[in-house]
Amino acid sequence: MSQANNLLKDAERTRCEVWTRVMGYHRPVSSWNPGKQSEHQERQYFRAPEACQHPL
Repeated sequence: MSQANNLLKDAERTRCEVWTRVMGYHRPVSSWNPGKQSEHQERQYFRAPEACQHPL
């Protein structure tokens, strides 16, 4: 099967819903107010074990 056969038209695509954990439960980001959505885009993610190895 060639790659050309795998391409979808925009009308055939399904929007991907992004969920995140907020205060112990999961919520879709799309349900947040615009200010919180903007903050979510600016987040910097880290791995806890790596962050704990650095001395204070």
